[in-house]
Amino acid sequence: MLRQSLPWIALFYMGSVWGLSFSLGKIATSLGGTPIGIAFWSSLISGLLLLIFTTARGRPMWITSSNLMLFIILALLGTAIPSVCFYYAASKIPAGVLAITVTLVPILTYAFATILKIEVLSVRRITGILFGTLAIILLVVPDTSLPDQKAVIWILVACLSSVCYASENIILAKRSLTGIGPVRLACGMSLIGACILGITGYFTNNLFIISIPFDQLTWTILGLSIINATAYTLFVFTITRSGPLFASQVGYLVTLSGIFWGILLFGENNSVWIWSSLAMMLLGLALVSPKKRILNSVKT
Repeated sequence: MLRQSLPWIALFYMGSVWGLSFSLGKIATSLGGTPIGIAFWSSLISGLLLLIFTTARGRPMWITSSNLMLFIILALLGTAIPSVCFYYAASKIPAGVLAITVTLVPILTYAFATILKIEVLSVRRITGILFGTLAIILLVVPDTSLPDQKAVIWILVACLSSVCYASENIILAKRSLTGIGPVRLACGMSLIGACILGITGYFTNNLFIISIPFDQLTWTILGLSIINATAYTLFVFTITRSGPLFASQVGYLVTLSGIFWGILLFGENNSVWIWSSLAMMLLGLALVSPKKRILNSVKT
């Protein structure tokens, strides 16, 4: 019974903690952390945790000259650029709104895959893209949508993160790193991303030293790092155990959890436009997802 419940437990854990990361990002920036500095430390710590994990499993990390450039591109699109955009946006817009924008990732992935002829055109899934577009319009156009209309630009910055993640998905679909599993892939991306962010932060004077003993900012960054490392590892486990269709349902939980944590921790009072955007985004996600029964993908 417990064995069959593990994928569901993992799914709800991932949804809860990934949703919490939006609020933790907001807290980290409010405590004085710079977006580049937060992204650097969380990437570095996540990468080191994954390195310890994969080495303990007898699968040490290795990067060759033949795949180094691909790792750098993936680190830019999957770690460095979206993380910095995420933390800049987190300091300016509600955590719940940030959670809604991340739901664009699977929608944009399908849009890019269709343009590149990786996926075939589907009226149902194209309709999902239109609903996702409408969701963003509901966030940025109405004057009463956001607490501060000046925050609209930061919605677009947050959406840039989703564009990067979707682009990363397309590259991974077209190019495989032979012999490197998903955990080692995430480890390499995190560590190379930390190098890129460290160099960028040093020359732009955006790095900071974490405090020992730990202060609130350091604990928050540590929390973000643990979430990134454990949730991704569990995501891989869930795909292996129950299939990608089952694992994809975490997108719904992340969005709903992100809004819940924003209300709980910050007392966010979302406008009717934000709730309407949430409904449109979730509907768009449902339409874009492959049309198969999720329960059929669960292995018993």
